[in-house]
Amino acid sequence: MERRVAIPQDEIELSFSTSSGPGGQHANRSATRVDLQWNIERSRVIGPRQKERVRARLRHRIDSAGNLRLSSDTHRSQLRNRQEVIRRLHDLVAVAVVVPRKRVPTAASRGSVERRLRGKKRRSETKKMRRPPASEP
Repeated sequence: MERRVAIPQDEIELSFSTSSGPGGQHANRSATRVDLQWNIERSRVIGPRQKERVRARLRHRIDSAGNLRLSSDTHRSQLRNRQEVIRRLHDLVAVAVVVPRKRVPTAASRGSVERRLRGKKRRSETKKMRRPPASEP
């Protein structure tokens, strides 16, 4: 079950720069790369437990100041990169705030137990065949 989190625009800080890599004059002169910064601690849209879950799941994207950082430079247009990075933020946060279901422990089925024992028996027979014949006294 995925729950969308609507992060208001005033909580998101965007900055723009030129993209890296080849591209000629357009890439060198156009600030199409979008860097997004969202401070999790100051956010009003998620609760303390959800913040904890986001920090744990997205820790590799969070800097020492508690800002979640994302960037996009896949498109030639700043607008499309902005839409892309905001969509990725919403997707990442939506997945991070989901509480995982508790696993209900169940007993092994009779069939699985029998298959396991048959496999063990077969392996035992294979190893028994490798042994030298027993000498009779």
